[in-house]
Amino acid sequence: MTRTTNFWRIVLGTLAVLSQVGEIWADDDARRPNIIFVLCDDLAQGDLGCYGQKLIQTPHLDRMAAEGTRYLQAYCGTSVCAPSRASLITGLHSGHCLIRANREIQPEGQMPLPPGTLTVAHVLKNAGYATACIGKWGMGMFDTSGSPLKVGFDHFYGYNCQRHAHSYFPTYLYEDDQRVELPGNDGKGVGKVYAQQLIANEALHWMRANQDQSFFLFYAITLPHGRHEIDDLGVYQDKPWTPQQKAYAAQVTRLDSDVGRLLDLLQELNIDQHTLVFVAGDNGSSFDPHSELGRLFDQTMGGKLRGFKRSLYEGGLRQAAIVRWPGVVPAGVVRDEPWAFWDFLPTAAELAHAPLPARFHADGHSLVSFLRGGPAPPREYFYWELHERASLQAVRFDNWKAVKNGPSAPVELYNLASDSAESRDVAGVNPELVAHAIALMKQARTDHPDWPLVDARSPAKKRSR
Repeated sequence: MTRTTNFWRIVLGTLAVLSQVGEIWADDDARRPNIIFVLCDDLAQGDLGCYGQKLIQTPHLDRMAAEGTRYLQAYCGTSVCAPSRASLITGLHSGHCLIRANREIQPEGQMPLPPGTLTVAHVLKNAGYATACIGKWGMGMFDTSGSPLKVGFDHFYGYNCQRHAHSYFPTYLYEDDQRVELPGNDGKGVGKVYAQQLIANEALHWMRANQDQSFFLFYAITLPHGRHEIDDLGVYQDKPWTPQQKAYAAQVTRLDSDVGRLLDLLQELNIDQHTLVFVAGDNGSSFDPHSELGRLFDQTMGGKLRGFKRSLYEGGLRQAAIVRWPGVVPAGVVRDEPWAFWDFLPTAAELAHAPLPARFHADGHSLVSFLRGGPAPPREYFYWELHERASLQAVRFDNWKAVKNGPSAPVELYNLASDSAESRDVAGVNPELVAHAIALMKQARTDHPDWPLVDARSPAKKRSR
């Protein structure tokens, strides 16, 4: 055999191997990553051991942080439930999203997402993903434009109405749009069926059923939101705490164990390395630090962050956030760069190779490179507003944060680089920055008759569906 012949055999053999590798890569690309977003109702950074909690046990989330990346400045959509969730699934901040407060509709449900709203579920479903929302919805009953089954989800299970979700022993849940009665519960206290047990089982069942295709699971767990009801106090039974403190700690630990069950199932199904998992709270700290729960569990982590739920200070907006994707998201890393809920839709779209409609302009940026360990995407600002009592506004640009607690209130200005606790208002010595913040607040919002800027709001009238 000549050297020339041997050379060409080696070349042809190498090309054959590369062709096989290319086919493997092509197959891998065709199976886009599964995406799971576990949204935990009222979970704060200070509730988790990996963020410094000493009294509540969260071994599974602590392990998830060790196996993934933990974020110190991950921002929710805004600091109450419905608008924060709407921002997450629409890719719009609360100056553009058309749900900017909690608004109940009687006899059951909340203000729905309006017709024509694009959601991350639409984007992924159109890209061939199986999609499910399991847990709590709160953005439109089934006979409205905001039904989860009308905005891109193949399957729904749990609570539609967030007021209904205050009971952990409800008289019924929904499977798709059909009521499932829960005998033995009265909806007023402890009963026979703990709803989170059914919700957790359904999430795992749905994952098993869809393991052979790319899927998106929006797993909206109600824990640890009040009412603080739990079926088993576990290790907290004999603690020298109040009943509410014991129940809250047990709720957080129950949440932790259910996330652990999900992560274990990914490994069992051998899809662990093909699945991106987010775990986050839907707002920051839930309790006044001087309250019964706030004093014991120190959600603000020694006063490092100011404010809590229903405020637009950092304590109400920064929430617990951990991301895990073995082999892709760096393990054991802590990142301090900010990102926000409205980044999730463009992130999911890039992962799914899903084009967005030309008419749609997300407020967020794809985090794919950032999640892999790269730099955070550059942006001009972050913006929030909230219409619960007075209309609140806040904007962050670089490390400057401006807060306006009503349209007639003065602009407060803080340097987050040196004052994350927002304890020193420096607006008086930075008039140019204040003027810039006011201009950004005007630029960032679209006026809407449902969301006028007002200094005080009378109690919202009940609306009939």
